Amino acid sequence: MSTVTAEAQDRRVTIINDTGYTIVEFYGSNEGSDSWEEDILGTDVVPTGTTVNINFDDGSGYCMFDFKAVFSDGDVLERRGVDVCTTSTYTYQ
Repeated sequence: MSTVTAEAQDRRVTIINDTGYTIVEFYGSNEGSDSWEEDILGTDVVPTGTTVNINFDDGSGYCMFDFKAVFSDGDVLERRGVDVCTTSTYTYQ
């Protein structure tokens, strides 16, 4: 039996947009961080009914991240404490 360390774990998460609105900005920061860093999507967007794969491996070894999605209608949804080492998909509905 082998043990996978936090450093070796997969931190890729498929973000599913099932809201009816386009995600125009997406942020993921280490849990407890004082800032959201940069928009992960850059100039890209995630239209409703589509997905985007994001690799949260920032070299820190952290698994716990906070998510922030900004939508085309101006709504902002934040989710704190997502374990990206054990979560493979996250759906916005």
